[in-house]
Amino acid sequence: MIIKEKIQIAARDPRVRAGQKQELDVAFYLRRAFKDHPLVFVLHDFKFSFNEETAQIDHLIIYPFGFILLESKSIEGEVTVNAQGEWTRSVRNSWKGIPSPIKQLELQEKLLREMLNQNKHKILPKFLFNLVQQSFGGREWHQLCVVSSTAIIDRSNIPKNISGRVVKSEFVVDAVTKTMNLPRFDSKVIQALKIDTRPDFSEEDLNSICSFLLESDLAQLPIASSQPNNNDQTATEKPIISCKQCGEDELLVPNSGRYGYYVKCQKCGTNTSMKLSCSTCNSQNTKVSKKATQYTLVCLDCSSQQIVMEAR
Repeated sequence: MIIKEKIQIAARDPRVRAGQKQELDVAFYLRRAFKDHPLVFVLHDFKFSFNEETAQIDHLIIYPFGFILLESKSIEGEVTVNAQGEWTRSVRNSWKGIPSPIKQLELQEKLLREMLNQNKHKILPKFLFNLVQQSFGGREWHQLCVVSSTAIIDRSNIPKNISGRVVKSEFVVDAVTKTMNLPRFDSKVIQALKIDTRPDFSEEDLNSICSFLLESDLAQLPIASSQPNNNDQTATEKPIISCKQCGEDELLVPNSGRYGYYVKCQKCGTNTSMKLSCSTCNSQNTKVSKKATQYTLVCLDCSSQQIVMEAR
């Protein structure tokens, strides 16, 4: 499931455009593979801050046994890594050293671990008669560097512990699937997970983790005012969400689940998705984000934003 889309931003700098194209390519492959998977969650451009430090992860995958961090690198020509883990790339018939994406991912992982563990009591439930707090210990943590499909990777001298973490864009799904080592996605997937000896997150845990990450995301689009502004095309009139069964628009409680954010009607008990069509262009290519108590619908086609509801 894609819980935060990759948003394309106009850029003039050729290097920025190349980097963005690479990230969009990776996002495309991940969407094709996991958009309908109920136990694999994907966030793009996840930016967070903890303990006075800030990090941005190009692509973050949450699955029942842990996390995978992916760094996209637009690399043309040849790339090599020596025995010390130092990276070099060819640029117009010459060689140039570049920072190690693997080291960057390791630093991002360390900060993310710290943030999650610091907030474990908000995210994960207790067990053993509500006496022991569940934590993120024993979970799997992996990193993958995804380089351009046109790059040439010289693997002759790359250390094995690094070579397995460097893949081209078209092989990213294969690498992610192998890393997660989940049973095939079919009607027996939940039962198959139960016989795996790895400590796992429940479906409720996964939803809670994703909600926390979305609330912590500093890269979310800014919340637009509910008041229309003729000079700002991103500000639109506040929509009214109502129960699809009985039409109730007051007694609604926001929640999140396998298929994203929804409201539960306290009058008839029906669940209604917050993922509405865009009221500006009628597109159904929208997503819902949450910040504090406010839920906002963002159109991925025309970039307009609409406040769906404010939690009471």
